[in-house]
Amino acid sequence: MNYPLLLATEGFGLNLNLFETNILNLAVVVFGLYKFLPNFLGSMLEKRRTSILQELKDAENRLEEASIALKKAKLDLASAEKKADKIRSDCKSRAEAIRLESEKRTVEEMARIKQGAASDLNLEAARVSAQLRREAAKLAIERALSNLSGSFDEKAQDKFFRQSIKNIGDV
Repeated sequence: MNYPLLLATEGFGLNLNLFETNILNLAVVVFGLYKFLPNFLGSMLEKRRTSILQELKDAENRLEEASIALKKAKLDLASAEKKADKIRSDCKSRAEAIRLESEKRTVEEMARIKQGAASDLNLEAARVSAQLRREAAKLAIERALSNLSGSFDEKAQDKFFRQSIKNIGDV
């Protein structure tokens, strides 16, 4: 039986030849990585860590500034809402005052128009009444004259005229 051949062809085997296996090269590379990589990667990681910490501080500062701005904005909003409510209430009271004043003027104008209409009606009634009295007096005088001229003789008419003149003189 040939064991070295079997070991080489069958799978896993251990080669102890330092030059064939490149163990020295690997040891130098591993030592170099162990010696120089921590400084190189450490400084890169430290720079990254410092950068991240600075960004976190900046973000915290921006958050604080945003919180202060939010509080100020909330106060401004509350103040604006109070002003808006005051303006609304002032507008409502002003509108109510204008409505009441308008109603008052309307009622006064209606009363004035009604008074004017009643005055015009009274004047017209007085004018018509005066005209009717004049016409009634005229008709009464015409009838009386027509009755007088036919019922009185000359002597009675003379007596009537003298009596009338005497009554006028006494007045």
